[in-house]
Parts: sequence; structure tokens; C-alpha cells
Amino acid sequence: MDAEEIYWAEDNGQWLINEVNFKPPSRQVISIPISVMFTKNGRLLLSFCTFNSPPLFRRNSLILRRNHKTQISMSGQQEIVEHVVLFKVKPDAESSKVAAMVSGLNGLSSLDLTVHLSFGQLLRSRCSSLTFTHMLHSRYRSKEDLRAYAVHPEHVRVVNENKPIIDDIMAVDWISNGASVSPKPGSAMRLTILKLKENLGENEKARVLEAIEGIKDQFQTIEQLSLGENFSHDRAKGYTIASIAVLPGPADLEALDSNVELVNLQKEKIGDSIESVVVVDYVIPSPKAGNL
Repeated sequence: MDAEEIYWAEDNGQWLINEVNFKPPSRQVISIPISVMFTKNGRLLLSFCTFNSPPLFRRNSLILRRNHKTQISMSGQQEIVEHVVLFKVKPDAESSKVAAMVSGLNGLSSLDLTVHLSFGQLLRSRCSSLTFTHMLHSRYRSKEDLRAYAVHPEHVRVVNENKPIIDDIMAVDWISNGASVSPKPGSAMRLTILKLKENLGENEKARVLEAIEGIKDQFQTIEQLSLGENFSHDRAKGYTIASIAVLPGPADLEALDSNVELVNLQKEKIGDSIESVVVVDYVIPSPKAGNL
């Protein structure tokens, strides 16, 4: 641990510790660590409980300045960087070359930079203006890891090898605090990407994000809901907000659509702020199937 200074902030119950050896005030008898997290500015935050004499239960925090690529929100959820690429494979592409692309891109999951990566054919595309056939979904601990992945020699090789069979690509990246590390193979995913109307204010944008976030409470089958603002605009085609809903399996996607009343309610909440939408469904392949 780095060493610089110590102080005790009585008003907010936080220690800022930059020394290896620290001593709590003498009135504190027992300190029990209860959680570990990283704040958005890269500080390690250790929460612990202390007991005084006479017995008094009190919660304090120990903050250590530290550079670390993992970020955890104050709610305790790990902040994951989402990276999604939609591919449109040429209709006349040879099946052997498509299979080689599937195998090559899934092979990138072995890179230490990724915490999750899968690639495969879409279950369905629900957008008439932009049609795609395949999807790559991967997760990273930081933007730095995503940037390192983008220039990694193995990634560059696989991308260049498969460019001749690709008609179109769309990619979005966002930081999510609603994602766990890896969805299970066989899980179904619904990716929704929104293009907001021009000159939309921050309040309207926040309203859209809030409405999407509320979907998980209304659809109990959703296991994970990851959403955020796209921060990579070169290949996003003007789309700015993305979300992924993870469900147990494909049948749950059908059940999601069958609740027409709730679906229409969501459209009413944010429809006036949306210019266009891309929606695709995808099933996470098993590691064996993904590398065929």
C-alpha cells in the first residue's frame, strides 16, 4: 500500500489511509471488515464495523489510495465495460469461412484482457433498416483493457482475416454497473440500441435511462440488465444508448414479448425521445459450440 497521510473524518466516518501501519482511535476496540470495493476514482474502499465499550455498533470506512483497473460502484456492483459488435455476413460467404470466423473470434476469449467473450449467429434481428447476422459480446474490467484488446495482435489478425466476408459492422461500448462477470452459456440476450432525437437535453436522456433501468423490476425473468451511454462513436452509426437484458433462455424472450401491456407502457414512456431502435436477440453458445 502507498504511504502519504492519515486523517480521521468524524463527520462522514471515513479513514483516508496511505500508511502501511495505521492505528484507529483508542476508543475503538474491535474492527471487523465487511466489504471491499473500488470507487470510480480508483480508490480501494474497505468497509468495516467497529464495537466500542460500552458496546456500540458503528460502521466506518477505510479508504486506501491505489491504482487498480477494476471499478466497483458505491452500491457494491462491479462496473463492467461492455463491448458489442454486430456483424452482417455476406449472403454468399462460404460456410467454411463463416465457421472459421466463429471459431477465431471465440478463441479471443482466452486473452487475459477479457472477463467474458462470446460470438455467434443471432437468434433474430428485429430491425428492418439495419440487418445483422452475428454478434460479438465481450466484457472488460476497464476502458484500458478494452483498448489493449483492440490492438492485441491476435485480435487484429482475426479481424483482418474475416474482413472479406463482412458486409457491415456496428459497434457500441458502454460502462455498466448492472452486469455480473459472465452470463451462462445457453442464456438468451436481448440487445437494444437507441438513437435519440437531435438536441435532446440531459434531463430527457436521463429519463430514457431511468425507464430502461426500470424494466428489470417489471420483468422478473431478467437475470441481468446492463445499460449505459455509448462512448465509442466511430462505428455506432449515431446510436448513443445501449442495453442488454439477460434471460435464462430463448423461451423467456417470447414470454417477454407476450406481455404486450408492459411493452407498450415502456414505449409510451420514452417513444417521443427515440429516433430509431436496433433490437437483436442472441443465445450465448456453449464453449464447444462456439468454437466449431
